[in-house]
Amino acid sequence: MRTAAWRLPDAPLRASAVSTKLVGLFAVVSLAAAARISLPLSARYAWTAPATFALLMLVSLGFVQQHHPFARFGPANQVTTIRALGVALIVALIGELRLPVLAASAALASVVVMVLDGVDGWVARRHRIASDFGARFDMEVDALLILALSVLAWRFEKAGVWVIASGAMRYVFVAAGLGWRWLQAPLPPSLRRKTVCVVQLAALTSILFPAVPPPFSTAIAATALALLTCSFLVDTLWLWRRAA
Repeated sequence: MRTAAWRLPDAPLRASAVSTKLVGLFAVVSLAAAARISLPLSARYAWTAPATFALLMLVSLGFVQQHHPFARFGPANQVTTIRALGVALIVALIGELRLPVLAASAALASVVVMVLDGVDGWVARRHRIASDFGARFDMEVDALLILALSVLAWRFEKAGVWVIASGAMRYVFVAAGLGWRWLQAPLPPSLRRKTVCVVQLAALTSILFPAVPPPFSTAIAATALALLTCSFLVDTLWLWRRAA
């Protein structure tokens, strides 16, 4: 997906994908408005959440045609869109007041997104509609969620600013690939990589709950970051040896 040019998909795939994303945008707008009524959120939240979702959907839309060889967007990608909706609501909490109720809300929303994480893959396999686009779409949603949770963990003083490395590490890895092309080589499937991703999400989600104060939250975040660092190191060394 990284070497393909961005372009709108052809019909009827375009209509299917766009309609899914528009429904998702309407849902984000509605949920953000409802959250403002029930939670101490600023007026900015009402447009930050939809803007985040819209940007994510716009970027993903341009890669559907090249990497989704089916006529419809499909139920699996629709589930991933719901997950992206939840991530957008969490991202928009960055910059809001540092209140325990907002930290708990972010954690609960993350739990929902995590539960759905296994659903989209199962649906894709069940209906035999697995695609490179679906796998990448799911991965990007996970990456953005980890970044948002790591920033919130720092914002709510559950760990030092170093915790943001958990969310930034993948983006640094991708950026490094622009200078060292051997980092762009495909990696083989890895259960270790998937497990570490789940550990990251579970760790960052758990420490946002008010019931997990420092230093326990700091220890959990540090352990998860150490595992992630080791995982990236293993992949980097594998790519380096393959290139050499």
